[in-house]
Amino acid sequence: MKAMRLHAARQALRCDTVPVPEPGAGELLLRVRACGVCRTDLHVVDGELPDAKLPLVPGHEIVGEVVAQGARAARFRVGERVGVPWLGMSCGQCGHCRAGRENLCERAQFTGYTLDGGYAEFALADERFCLPVPQRYSNVEAAPLLCAGLIGYRSYCFAGDANTLGIYGFGAAAHIVAQVARAEGRKIFAFTRPGDANGQAFALRCGAHWAASSDQAPPEPLDAAILFAPVGELVPAALKAVRKGGTVVCGGIHMSDIPSFPYALLWGERVLRSVANLTRADGEAFMALAARIPIRIEARQYPLAEANRALEELRAGRFEGAAVLVP
Repeated sequence: MKAMRLHAARQALRCDTVPVPEPGAGELLLRVRACGVCRTDLHVVDGELPDAKLPLVPGHEIVGEVVAQGARAARFRVGERVGVPWLGMSCGQCGHCRAGRENLCERAQFTGYTLDGGYAEFALADERFCLPVPQRYSNVEAAPLLCAGLIGYRSYCFAGDANTLGIYGFGAAAHIVAQVARAEGRKIFAFTRPGDANGQAFALRCGAHWAASSDQAPPEPLDAAILFAPVGELVPAALKAVRKGGTVVCGGIHMSDIPSFPYALLWGERVLRSVANLTRADGEAFMALAARIPIRIEARQYPLAEANRALEELRAGRFEGAAVLVP
């Protein structure tokens, strides 16, 4: 099969020809129909997330068709469409796993980081961590749901019952979360890179009530804010924008350093928290939600061989919405 593989950090992916993998016990072999390109993939390729498996097939927003099953794999049928998210497996035995917080498992494995992912024609996945995909979405539309949607949903849940919700960084995750929040009656205030008129127009199309540069204050205090942009300097800005008792959620897996800020920005029982990975329960809840709410996914398609171009265009912010590779 063809696979786009990372051989060393900060180098371009290579298009390699490698054997189609054999599914082990409890595993599925999937023919990859689409794989989203996520900002976390950039962090892996750039070496900002340490100890990646090398050589590595990146990609953790996989929509695939089951073509073979390993021993004792019986949850999905051959020919069925499934989704593969970032969390590839957890130990199931540690305190975090037993408490329903498998996203914090110290022995967890992650698709496209410590396990080979979906920038390939075929991929393996532990069937226990695969998700059914709502039929209303095409393969390309469904791929961003597997991370932009799932991590966005977990971040959104931590924002609580906020009526006024700020979103900093309006990319793949934000354009999904904004539509969910609007459907649930929330008011969305979108913050983009300074001068990004196209991004602000995109946010308004996705249901935002207001959109402006991240260096501007919202027209009213926020109940909560979610940061999808991995920019530490936005944390003090978001804390300043939320009212007393409000919450700022950092939704990325990696962020530049947060600068020092006066305690007055945190005081008043404001909460600053991070989101780490996801759980299977998150996946099941969000996929059920996505089946009910008609989320409009905006995605730019790339052939598998153009994975490097997709990553660079994501890095440069040359498109709105999500990028998706199609083998």
